[in-house]
Amino acid sequence: MIPEGLISTWRLKSHRQELPETGEVLYPRGDHPQGLLTYTADRRFSIINAPEERAPPKGLGPTDEEALALFKALTAYAGHYSVSGETVTHHVEISWNEAWSGTDQVRRYTLEGDVLTIIAGPSHSPWDGRLTISTLIWDRVR
Repeated sequence: MIPEGLISTWRLKSHRQELPETGEVLYPRGDHPQGLLTYTADRRFSIINAPEERAPPKGLGPTDEEALALFKALTAYAGHYSVSGETVTHHVEISWNEAWSGTDQVRRYTLEGDVLTIIAGPSHSPWDGRLTISTLIWDRVR
């Protein structure tokens, strides 16, 4: 059963990463990250996240270097989801990183009113392969 409060669109408020091997804490998307997460009643989800500031291309279309920088700063994937207890599993159908397409991304979550907290990991970062625990805090979009 899907908790009724989960079905909504959520705006990313914070993205905190901890490296369990060293205890180092990072904020890979800065102090004011951008992101939207939507869960629908028919068990679909979509997510897109980016850092607070991304340099736009200097021209109409990005150069290869600009495109690479934009891509490396992005997380975007979608598919269907399932919920079991305090776990939501994202069954990824399409992804910015083809290595995630066809995978199940298991997340722990808590829902307190209009605040959704999602914890991923420990797992290997899709950007640099380091072991991380990511905590993402979302506010309900009204």
